[in-house]
Amino acid sequence: MQTILAFVVALGLLILIHELGHYLVARACGVKVLKFSIGFGRPILARRFGRDDTLWAISVLPLGGYVAMLDERESTEPIPAADLPRAFNRQSPLRRIAIVAAGPVANLLLAAVLYAALDMHGVREPRAILGTPPAASLAADAGLRDGDVLDAVDGQPITSWVDARWQLLKSGVDRKPVRLDVTGIDGQRRELVLPLDRLPEADPDGKLVESLGMAPRRPRARILRIDAGSAAERAGLREGDVVEAIDGVDIADAGPLVERIRASADREVTLSVRRDVGSVAESRLELAVTPVAAAGADGASIGRIGVAFDVQLESVEVRRGLFSALGHGAERTWDMSLFSLRMMGKMVIGEVSLRNLSGPVTIADFAGQTARIGLEAYVAFLALISVSLGVLNLLPIPVLDGGHILYYSVEFLRGSPLPQRVIEVGQRAGLGLLAAMMAIALFNDLTRLFG
Repeated sequence: MQTILAFVVALGLLILIHELGHYLVARACGVKVLKFSIGFGRPILARRFGRDDTLWAISVLPLGGYVAMLDERESTEPIPAADLPRAFNRQSPLRRIAIVAAGPVANLLLAAVLYAALDMHGVREPRAILGTPPAASLAADAGLRDGDVLDAVDGQPITSWVDARWQLLKSGVDRKPVRLDVTGIDGQRRELVLPLDRLPEADPDGKLVESLGMAPRRPRARILRIDAGSAAERAGLREGDVVEAIDGVDIADAGPLVERIRASADREVTLSVRRDVGSVAESRLELAVTPVAAAGADGASIGRIGVAFDVQLESVEVRRGLFSALGHGAERTWDMSLFSLRMMGKMVIGEVSLRNLSGPVTIADFAGQTARIGLEAYVAFLALISVSLGVLNLLPIPVLDGGHILYYSVEFLRGSPLPQRVIEVGQRAGLGLLAAMMAIALFNDLTRLFG
């Protein structure tokens, strides 16, 4: 229910803002608006009000919306002479372009405002401290080491891991070497070159940064909680203990430790533990524990010792003042828009897999996930989807806003409308292309869901 509710709220807000953009600019241009609808089909709620007695409605199919304007081409009844100057089709091409473009632009403005709001509120993000890169990875080849702090990527200052990942994604699209400024554990600053030109041409899973061997450093395996009567309690483990090795194998963080424990059901293992015993004193212990067999998610037997580990990454608060936040929000929206266009272009020429297309199932899933994480994550998700919606609608594909902008731009340049036959053929082609994109996106959704 939380996923469904989060998805409905997100979709409703983005559609409302989009259609309000069309509505407000249409009114500013003097066009008469007949109906404002969130959703398609039979209205669930409807009310008329305003100077033009506009019908405002929420309809049964909430997968879009529309603003119906007075238009001689669509009217089935004679239009009063006094209203003819207010018909959409009688507006100049530039006014029609402004009205049509206002919807996508409203989505982009919403994204900028949401990003700015997050910046002003302040968000905690993981610090850009790198863990140990895998051997033979591009990160290792570049000379990156455990504990390195990313200060800048190609001269762009880095504030957090989220910022670093975004800068690396942008650079990775072009597959060109990127300069990294880092500070090591010893405090020494180094300038390294990450050879992104050695990346494969195709990026089938969209995990570019992970494929470089770069990830934030995770905390040591510190025990936060021990279940009463558990194997860990019987073995003498305590809250606050840091597990440094299992059966003599060093453990960098809780991830590999949990894997080893899960694979050791009913088999005794030895944990090397560092324990704080007060002031600056520490003791190192070797404790034997036997993980208890339990049923895993797939029905297979796994080992459990009854503890919860600290998995919180070292974080930093990112906060900006009003004007700085607004500027950063606009910049981030612009960067995201350009990045989306570049990715779409690379999908068309085959440099990026079509598996990166996502549909409503994936969007709903992420809506639910981010809502469960918290308001900040959900707002960031709304901003991202708002950018995607704005960019998608500006594409010059007939049936989308961008297609209409293309028609009116050609009309403005040639001084007369395009032939109706050309428009009809374009509409059919646009519908076919849009249907193909939706089919691919839905296939990707189902593959992720059941794959």
